[in-house]
Amino acid sequence: KVNMRMTDEQTLKDQLHCAKGCLGPLALALNSKDINVIIDEKLYEQKSIYSHPITNDLSVGISAADLKSFLEKIGVEAKLVNFGGDDSASSSATAATSSAPKPPAAPKPKPASAKKDKPAPKKQQANSNKKTAKAGQTLLALQWKKSENFAQWYSDVIVLSEMISYYDISGCYILRPWSYKIWEFIQDYMNVGIRSLGVDNCYFPLFVSKDRLEKEKDHVEGFAPEVAWVTHSGESALQKPIAIRPTSETIMYPTFANLIQSHRDLPLRINQWSNVVRWEFKDPTPFLRSREFLWQEGHTAHSTSDEAEVMVMDALEMYRKTYEELLAVPVIPGYKTEKEKFAGGKRTTTVEAYIPMSGRAIQGATSHDLGQNFGKMFDITFQNKSGKSEIVHQTSWGFTTRSIGVMIMVHGDDTGLVLPPKIAPHQVVIVPIVNKKCGMDKIGPYCEQLLQQISSKDNIRVKYDDRDMYNPGWKYNHWEQKGVPIRLEVGPMDLEKGTARLVQRYNGEKSDLEIAGIEDIIAAKLEDIQAAMFEKARATRDSHVVQVTEWKDFVPALEKQYLVLTPWCGPEHKEWEDWVKTTSREESLKAGEEEAETAATSVAAKTLCIPFVQPELPEGTKCIASGMDATCWVLWGRSY
Repeated sequence: KVNMRMTDEQTLKDQLHCAKGCLGPLALALNSKDINVIIDEKLYEQKSIYSHPITNDLSVGISAADLKSFLEKIGVEAKLVNFGGDDSASSSATAATSSAPKPPAAPKPKPASAKKDKPAPKKQQANSNKKTAKAGQTLLALQWKKSENFAQWYSDVIVLSEMISYYDISGCYILRPWSYKIWEFIQDYMNVGIRSLGVDNCYFPLFVSKDRLEKEKDHVEGFAPEVAWVTHSGESALQKPIAIRPTSETIMYPTFANLIQSHRDLPLRINQWSNVVRWEFKDPTPFLRSREFLWQEGHTAHSTSDEAEVMVMDALEMYRKTYEELLAVPVIPGYKTEKEKFAGGKRTTTVEAYIPMSGRAIQGATSHDLGQNFGKMFDITFQNKSGKSEIVHQTSWGFTTRSIGVMIMVHGDDTGLVLPPKIAPHQVVIVPIVNKKCGMDKIGPYCEQLLQQISSKDNIRVKYDDRDMYNPGWKYNHWEQKGVPIRLEVGPMDLEKGTARLVQRYNGEKSDLEIAGIEDIIAAKLEDIQAAMFEKARATRDSHVVQVTEWKDFVPALEKQYLVLTPWCGPEHKEWEDWVKTTSREESLKAGEEEAETAATSVAAKTLCIPFVQPELPEGTKCIASGMDATCWVLWGRSY
């Protein structure tokens, strides 16, 4: 038994899906099972009861009757206790809880002579500071700085920017409209590229039979630990369990065998936008590592290996452009080693991104040459021009909502999201500033004119925030947290001068502009911001890539949060890859690095890719691990 008010952060997340400082009775809506509720009976005498609604950035007031009704509807029987402190109250409390498991005793107040309390944890201090904010300041700021606690900062950003909400099944999350709109922009952008490759969109079922899933041995072994199974329909057990797709090769390819008969049926090129379930058990994180995620998966079949290889590279180039041109995130394209390639495939290509604050790489997207392996398993054959039967050559390639998390981590700052203009749901927000002499009746039409003027230029996505229940300071903070690239502030003086103040989100730069022709200036600014954000991210990434030719320098480079390029004896040498992973982990732990048992990340190095662009490799250069002659450079790093 634990007191939920005093418990640790992880228990709160697991049981009630809220963070410390956010606990209140309304959290029981997410999970009331096995939770005992104790209420001070004097609360029910109050006209209003104030509590956090699962988040501490605001409070709500409800009546005692409404609280009682809420608890009854979710099946919670609260125990009323008098916490006044007299003997009768104590005996009353004992009687009230004698028939149920006892909650932990409330902590006793310390005597006046007690030692001073220890300093509060950083998060509590941050909360305290915010609650004493000066007049005019918002209380919705992030509790953590990006450089102080990156993981907590990330959690704060995605919630306060209204990207996600937590769900009552661990590892599953609600994509709120702000993040889903970003995903729609990604879909719109990629669909243009997908169609240009001659690929058609379609949809296949969510479920796959056990027999189909297990038909390709290497493939199923790669996904087996993550497969979720449906075993019952109502109260009846299914005759055979049905898997929920971890990927769609085994769902689609029996259909490929039916659709492909002749060389005239090739190439067959299809894509689907769908959800996937992979039952991750370690440290699920929204966007980065979740049990259900959204993605695009392309699958093609070709008559020759060369055609398939072209398809693989074209798909990967589309992914590179999506990251670099849309999300302003630089990536390194390359080949995966034999150890890291897609299970059951011939060869895997990848684009790898870098997260500066954690010093870790993250796989951005992959494109696989499947060879003829799946064609053999599912009997996907065609009659060539000579009348002979051949097995098709296949590809598969995928891009997921992980890309949104990568973008957040690369560009976000201590205020919140920083969105590249091309992906921002609102590229510009107009905030009116009113006073007693100049109200909305005067400044409103001016802002409306600005709205029409700007939105008419290149379909710029502009929002006029005319809500009268929030002051300008609150609106500034709100839209900064959501990462809107440009804010236009319009006050009484602007009305007189025919101007507006433009504030850029990514660098805070301010400028006062005449509204005549302001739409052209904004369009140019949006392009400049997009380019500047990419160049900043690329410069940071490049400064954290280092070449190492001796093992003694390898782990120290990792400690400095570098990606490490080393000479390598070849992608087929899995045993030396294992050696590097094991040895780098041992040396890192010995040097004082920590690694949580439940964490999905490790302090060990792993191969990220063999970059397409290779530095010069002098003859006689030795592999950093085996000492054999090196055949290529390979990129290593700690990874998500």
